[in-house]
Parts: sequence; C-alpha cells; structure tokens
Amino acid sequence: MPIITQPAPTEYAPFFNTYVSKVDDPDAFALMERAAVETPAFLDGIPHEKWEYRYAPGKWSLKESLIHMLDTERIFSYRALRIARNDKTPLPGFEQDDYIPFYNTDQRSPESIIDEYNHIRAATLHLFRYLTPEDLNRSGTASGGSITVRALAYLITGHEIHHMRLIRERYLG
Repeated sequence: MPIITQPAPTEYAPFFNTYVSKVDDPDAFALMERAAVETPAFLDGIPHEKWEYRYAPGKWSLKESLIHMLDTERIFSYRALRIARNDKTPLPGFEQDDYIPFYNTDQRSPESIIDEYNHIRAATLHLFRYLTPEDLNRSGTASGGSITVRALAYLITGHEIHHMRLIRERYLG
C-alpha cells in the first residue's frame, strides 16, 4: 500500500489549495481507503427526502452535489493516470456547472449514487495502489497549470472532505 505524502505548494496551482489544505492527514491514500468505508455508510443513513433538498435557491440538490463529487473524482483520476503514464498533453479544465443539467437526477436513486461512489472509489484506489514514488512525483499540465500525480490524490481527498462538510452543515445541519 503506497503512502501518498503531502505535496508542496509548488506541485499544484494556487486555486487548488482550497482542497489540498483540507487534508490534515499525512497520507491521502489511507484517507481514501477510510472514506471508501465511511462515506457510503454515512450516505446510506440520509433519509430519502433529503436527497432532493437544496439549502438555498439556485444551489445544487444533495444528489447533484454528490454526482458532482463523483464526476470530479473521475476527472482527477483520469488526469492522474495520464500524467503518471508520462503523457505530456495539456489536459483541459472543466466547467462543473455545465454538467448539472445532464446529471438526470430524477432518474437516480440514492442507492444508485452510493453504488456509483463505491465503484469509482474502488477504481481510484486501484489506480493509486500501483503507482510508484516516481509516478506520484511526475508532473503534467491540467487546467492551465502544472500539477503532480501526488497533488491529484490530495485534490480527490480534499474535494471529498469539502463536499462532505457541506452536506453535514448545509444539507443536514
């Protein structure tokens, strides 16, 4: 099992510090493994009527927030794969709000979203489990800035921490 240590601020664009700074554990991989158990258990306990809730007009529903979290993990993992394999092609950013109308949340049950989380997280863990220290230190370009594979592990973890806090405080609080 790899230990994925905290990246230096030079390993990612300043914008991403919002997420990296939320990770207070010295090993992002261990946190991802814990979340693979804790997050589905937490989500399974949320009453069904809360999944459509929006804490303010114009804000995402709980379903939308979670699907956004899943899409972002997919995108960050894809970036990690490309960079770990030494692909030097600059990877574009994405506009998260443009994705929302295509989430088809009316067709999604809470169980299907939890199941999707389980599959995506398993794939993410599998990817990072077999990366070497050299792979983790490799850098590439994404969203117009330089980033390392290690930093992407912290972005995945910090992004989930960010959204789980929002869910606890604003959707369920």
